[in-house]
Amino acid sequence: MVFVSLCLSSHLPVCLFPPSDTSHLGDKIDGKISTNYKWRMIVAYDGTKFKGWQYQPPPTPTIQWHIEDALIRITKLDRGDLCLVGAGRTDTGVHAFGQVAHFTTPFNYNNLDGFHSAINGILPKEIRIREISPAHPEFHARFSTMSKMYRYKIYNEPVMDPFHRLYAFHSEYRLNTEAMREAAKYFVGKHEFSSFGNVPSRNDGTPNPVKEIFRFDINESSAILDLEVEGSGFLYRQVRNMVALLIQVGREALPPDIVPKILEARDRKELAKFSLPAPPHGLCLVSIKYDPEKINPPSGAPPASFGRTHTISKCKLPFY
Repeated sequence: MVFVSLCLSSHLPVCLFPPSDTSHLGDKIDGKISTNYKWRMIVAYDGTKFKGWQYQPPPTPTIQWHIEDALIRITKLDRGDLCLVGAGRTDTGVHAFGQVAHFTTPFNYNNLDGFHSAINGILPKEIRIREISPAHPEFHARFSTMSKMYRYKIYNEPVMDPFHRLYAFHSEYRLNTEAMREAAKYFVGKHEFSSFGNVPSRNDGTPNPVKEIFRFDINESSAILDLEVEGSGFLYRQVRNMVALLIQVGREALPPDIVPKILEARDRKELAKFSLPAPPHGLCLVSIKYDPEKINPPSGAPPASFGRTHTISKCKLPFY
């Protein structure tokens, strides 16, 4: 067993598995197994002041840049070595509770709690790593997904609650939730969603417009409407465009059966006749599902870290 230590702290020891144990090793390069270890993170963030997930160089504030910066400072690796990849490239102002990302290192940790604490200690308070765990070499945060679930929050009262202003869209119109539920049913199933996808500014090629929506629920609790949609994947701004149309239906400006008519048009210009995208601050990426076999940790890997609970034997200064 060969041991290596991070220069940042003695509390972050790492060790390489012996050459005979290749269960945790990476892909083959030129016929040789590369000693790369893959790690999965579940990330939560308040997207209010960030320009989305996708990396952009400073001074543009993005979620990926901040996480990479923390990882670079701790591991002393280059971003090209870390290969940080997010499951969903959330837009400017969009929040997340269950974003998933993976990265690689040429060394293995025998305990992740200290590493986990170090990352969160560097990140801005608006970004937190909820969990970090070893990942199977075949796991890919983006391409291994089975489904994603988004929630769009609407505050449906005449006067906006200031405690919800950063995380919910304010509708001064009393929305007809039954009409919205009827319209939402038309989205469920496999459809061609060209009418609901914006052309991305980033170079992503031509995405497949056929997506499957597994459910689209509208839950009402006092002044809050939660619109939850789960699907195999989504086009750029697709969720915000679907929500915007449902809001128009809820205002009774449009009938519920407008949804299949716009779907059949397969033209973004058709939707633009009736609605603009819903504002980003009401949207949150809640969770992402994967094939259980893809997220099972490799043999001999360290246990996942969910954060470290601090305890003290005697409190000298209360509340500190």
